[in-house]
Amino acid sequence: MASSALPPTHDSLVKLIFTHQFLTKPKQRPTSTSLAGKTALVTGGNRGIGLETGCALLSLQLSHLILAVRSLENGEAAASSLRESYPQAKISVWALDLNSYESVRELASRCSTLPCLDIAILNAAIMNSKFKSSPSTGHEETFQVNYLSTALLALLLLPSLKANRPVDSPGRLTIVSSVASVTVEFNERKSTPIIPAFDKSEGWNIMVAKDRYDTTKLLLSMFIFKLCKRINSDDVVINAVDPGFTQATGLFRDLPAVVKAVAWLPAKLSATSPEIGAWKCIDASIVVGKESHGSFLSGWEYFPYAPSPLTSLEHYILTCIGFITSCILKRVT
Repeated sequence: MASSALPPTHDSLVKLIFTHQFLTKPKQRPTSTSLAGKTALVTGGNRGIGLETGCALLSLQLSHLILAVRSLENGEAAASSLRESYPQAKISVWALDLNSYESVRELASRCSTLPCLDIAILNAAIMNSKFKSSPSTGHEETFQVNYLSTALLALLLLPSLKANRPVDSPGRLTIVSSVASVTVEFNERKSTPIIPAFDKSEGWNIMVAKDRYDTTKLLLSMFIFKLCKRINSDDVVINAVDPGFTQATGLFRDLPAVVKAVAWLPAKLSATSPEIGAWKCIDASIVVGKESHGSFLSGWEYFPYAPSPLTSLEHYILTCIGFITSCILKRVT
């Protein structure tokens, strides 16, 4: 299964990762770009790619950085180091629990009080090795955090990203995705209704956990495809970015110790630094222009969703995603 952002591929995930990790040449970092006077929100900003993305934004003279985090204590610890390095910037730590629709709504409401929200980078994600249900909604937690709540947050942030915009300066919304979404099977698409298929605990193991993570990223790609049909790029430029396989992301913290031990050396040899992953996020949210609206950026290239002709299967899947999105809105409003 490939997303409509890319032509159908029979390449293995290993091959795709190898190509992106070792055979792509990084773009030059922006040197003349200034974010002075701008405000940016980064979810999952207390560690890994999120923290490095915040640091990269501040290095471009960002005036106000908001780290949206589950643990305010950890967020403040991360913010304190950034404040030492960038004393001229305002750095805020706001609560966000993606297991809770109420927390998502509260963050979006808080953003609406800002004079202007210029950039939102939705980076927070999890991958559980054991089946867990969200304590607030009852949905499987990876599905809840990575897709349902992230999609809801994206929708609720749009008014803030559109409001009080300077002329010819659209808001920017970037969702952190993964190249793994290009190869995932998405077996849940065969179920009717589709949402309960994500909440089954039978047969859960590490491979199922990885497949669930990859599927949630595919769902986000499809969500962006539909969303960009309704949002003008003159108002908000929306895209998704694959930061690549990076070190110290915290994404694999829930894996069993034996798995971490076995995977340590291959990960050490192949994973890039969080700084490189962060600059890919910066490239997606700042450097590329309106032409990236509705695109998936991977390997420093962007692949527009819209021009690709859709197969009957893709039409079916998009219909499913539209149904999921409507269910979210009905559930939380």
